[in-house]
Amino acid sequence: MKQSVGAKTLATPAPVWLVGTYDEAGAANIMTAAWGGICCSQPPCLAVSLRRATYSYAAIEARKAFTVSIPSERQTAQADYVGTVSGRDGDKFAACGWTAVKSDLVDAPFVGEAPLVVECRLLHTLELGLHTLFVGEIVDVKADEAVLGAKGYPDITKVRPMIWDTAHRGYYGVGEFLGTAWEIGKGLGQ
Repeated sequence: MKQSVGAKTLATPAPVWLVGTYDEAGAANIMTAAWGGICCSQPPCLAVSLRRATYSYAAIEARKAFTVSIPSERQTAQADYVGTVSGRDGDKFAACGWTAVKSDLVDAPFVGEAPLVVECRLLHTLELGLHTLFVGEIVDVKADEAVLGAKGYPDITKVRPMIWDTAHRGYYGVGEFLGTAWEIGKGLGQ
């Protein structure tokens, strides 16, 4: 029997993303965000939800762009740090020993040391309540050569991204391979 735990943000896991922006003065900033995901195939889009109070919020609105750097498990401490301090108070790239790389395609920086980067042009903004949903059209995905696998695409076992447990405020790594999509379920219901 299932037990109700109420209307809460407990859809788990959530991603651990580093959202990159330039502030009003042109300084590079990043913040950790977990409220996000792929939201459209054509055009390719992802969405991230931020509170208006974040320093990155105004930057996305002003520059009409953002990046998502996907950190690896070995970058957990830095990813946590950039989610706990504000870019108003200092250079988070420098504090983490990271390089702010200027995108050639959108007006936003990304983390040079992150194994996977998604560059986005702001497509839509939707006020939801405490958070605003920013939908970004993906203009490019960049991956370190070391994390590329079959067909030249990023290999999750090489990227080793983190996931966020919303209920217990914990970071986890990706687990074992369970099966191939559109294959493992064949034969059920026949």
